[in-house]
Amino acid sequence: MGSTSVSVEAGDGLQPEDGKGTIRVIVADTQAIFRVGLRKIFALEDDIRVVGQAESFDQTVAAMQKFSADIVIFEAALTPNPADTISDLLRQGASCRLVVVLQEPDQEMTLDLFRRGAHGVVSREIEPEMLVQCLRKVAQGEPWLDSRAVGWVMEAYRTQGVRPVGSRPKVSLTPKESLIVSCVTQGMKNKEIALRVGTTEQVVKNYLRKVYDKLGVADRLELALYCLNHHVLEGVSQAKPAPPAPPVQPANGHAPAAAETPNATAAASGSRS
Repeated sequence: MGSTSVSVEAGDGLQPEDGKGTIRVIVADTQAIFRVGLRKIFALEDDIRVVGQAESFDQTVAAMQKFSADIVIFEAALTPNPADTISDLLRQGASCRLVVVLQEPDQEMTLDLFRRGAHGVVSREIEPEMLVQCLRKVAQGEPWLDSRAVGWVMEAYRTQGVRPVGSRPKVSLTPKESLIVSCVTQGMKNKEIALRVGTTEQVVKNYLRKVYDKLGVADRLELALYCLNHHVLEGVSQAKPAPPAPPVQPANGHAPAAAETPNATAAASGSRS
């Protein structure tokens, strides 16, 4: 069984003099020579520290859990599905930003990574000075793409509204995902969806986040528009509202006292304030 240990080389990591402006970095890459090269580059910079290294996806997750890092430099080749992995890593470290390294420039992959939440996308051919600049920009909350990738993003934005339905790869939703999406397109709220599906509101939220990642949308409105434009729910039976619960018959034959409505409660509270 492969090890999932994480290494921090001597001289790296958090130092006592590390101030507020220090950018703490985890380098996740399959090639040891690339990791060593980056450490040497960053060692020349006063504001960048390598706090951890990883050579597999499992090690990357472990490093993010073990070390306090601002940025993870993540090689796309560490996983067979880099775009899906980005969403998983962002959930692992909500405050950590991701810079993805591609073996070579790739338009479709760059757009997908950027859409899924990557903060920067670079290729291995990037110059050291540009990579340092990239980290500084990303650490400040700015996205980083080279001029070619910016052109790809702008073109994708311009053509988004007129793109043919068949130009996107077919996305497959599970039956439960399809049911939840169907409920969303009918305007149901999470509480209503949870009642219909027979689960909790939190589980519904988790499913929706996963669907957002799959389809590359940001919210319920975009999800509804995407389903309309791409016929995602064709052949899926529409969700029906759950039947109302039968009224409780009191044992003593008296009708139960009416529950105080939220509006009445609020009015009463307001009158007391």
